[in-house]
Formats: sequence, C-alpha cells, structure tokens
Amino acid sequence: MTAQKTMTTGAWVQMGLLACIWGGSFLSNRLAIDEAGVATVVALRVSGACAILWGYVLLRGLPVPRAPRLWAAFLIMGIVNNALPFSLITWGQLSIESGLAAILNASTAILGVLVAALAFRDERLTPAKALGVTVGFAGVVTVIGPASLRTFDVTSLAQLAVLAASLSYAISGAFARSVLGGLPPEVAAAGMLTGSSVVMLPAALIFDGLPEQAWSPAVWGGILYLAVIASALAYLIFYGLLRKVGAGNASLTTLLVAPVAILLGAVVLGEALPLRAYLGFALLALGLLIIDGRAFGRRAEAGAT
Repeated sequence: MTAQKTMTTGAWVQMGLLACIWGGSFLSNRLAIDEAGVATVVALRVSGACAILWGYVLLRGLPVPRAPRLWAAFLIMGIVNNALPFSLITWGQLSIESGLAAILNASTAILGVLVAALAFRDERLTPAKALGVTVGFAGVVTVIGPASLRTFDVTSLAQLAVLAASLSYAISGAFARSVLGGLPPEVAAAGMLTGSSVVMLPAALIFDGLPEQAWSPAVWGGILYLAVIASALAYLIFYGLLRKVGAGNASLTTLLVAPVAILLGAVVLGEALPLRAYLGFALLALGLLIIDGRAFGRRAEAGAT
C-alpha cells in the first residue's frame, strides 16, 4: 500500500512562508511598475531568478539537459508559466488593487483541475471535482461582478487579464507533467526561467526601451524581491514542499496567498476591496476545499497536475 503524503508542522511552516513570499509579490509588482514598465519588471524578475537558479544547479552538481527537445519545452514553459502570466498580472495591477489580483489568481487551482481533466485520463472530472469547480467559478463571477462585465471598462479587462494568467498557469502545469517529468525540479525551473528570459529581455527593450532616469529605491526593492525572493527562493521552497507533501497538499498554498496580499495592500498601499471580493474569495476557497476533499471527511480525489 502506497504511503499517503501528510502535512507535518514543518510543512505547514514552509507553506506559510511560501504564502507570505508570494503574497508579497503583488505588492512588489505595484511598487515596481510605478516607474518601470511592465515588460521590464517581468524581464528583470525572470532573468535575475534564472541566474540564481542556474548557480544553484551548478553548485549542487545537478545534470544540465542537452537534448534540443527539452530546451524547446523549456521555452514553451517559460512562456506559459512565467512570461505570459507574469506580464498579464503585472499589467492588470496597473488598473486593479493588488489584493484583488491575488484573489483572482487563486482561481489557478480551480482551472488546473479542469485542464487536467481534459488532458489526462487519470484526472477525470469526478462529481466532487465538478461541484468544486462550479463553486469556484461562482466565486470568480462574484469577485468580478456582473456589472463590470456589462460595462466592460479597463478595470474589467484587467481582471480578465489576471484570469487569463491563471489559465496559463493551469495549462503550464499539465504541459510540465507531460514533457518535463523525470527532471530534477530545480533544473526544470532554471530551464523554464531561461526560456522566459529569452522572450522577456528583448520584449522589455522593444516595449519599454532603456530606462530614461534612475529608479527609486522602492522600485529596485520591488524588482529584487520579485527576482530573488518571490521567484528563485520561492521555487526552491515550493519544490522542497512538493517532494514532502505532494501536489494536492501543496496546492493549498493558493488559499493562503490572497489574504497576505490583501493585508499588505491595505497596510502599505491603503487599498480597500469591495465586499463582493471577499465573498468571491470565500467561494473560491470553498471550491478548492471541496476538490481537496479532506475538509469534508473523505480522501482527496484530485491528482497532481
């Protein structure tokens, strides 16, 4: 009988730390894009994290892939798991609050279940999963608000951009399972960041050009946090957590990121979210808990994506 992955005290501490780190990334995005362009922020984030992770890989003596097929996969992963979603979220934060962006990003876990059900026979959409997905989507509609879709202004477009980023994350999870299985996760992350750097560094020059003036310490602080803490360090913590507790347990981090981002946005930026945002997040969280299953006294049916 296969031993089941369980959450230890140490794993909960790691999960809490990871939630705090990723929750802070939304605040850092907001601080950085006040002066730097969206493409520049993303380019510096992924290229900085890329350099750090390759240093880690070489220091550990992990094997560096040489097959062209894998490097093509790294390029695709770099686009769908980094370049595209990072850009969409960062652009969206030009028009919506950081806490709201984090809440909408929590739909990644819900969308991941749908994508996995379409892509893999062993992750079919069971009745429990279908109920969880339905509740989760009700949460998304509540967060956005039907009125926003009827008027459809730049705020509505920004919210849809963050949802598109969540879908991109979900697709990347399925792609990684299909193509990158068997690689050390640190190597896969470094390769993926290489792919996103190849895309974003030229994009930053094309869309933003070279900086015309010196950035403030707040901007540099935000960019350094995104590259060093929210990307390089966060990946190392996440993959260590993944090995210990499994994908299903690790996905619960999604529930903890949004409250951290909401708190930081309120304290540092003075953001105030409408009541529907909190109600929608509650529905999103309920949907994920239904999918996970343990909160309702049964084993989780969800597999790893």
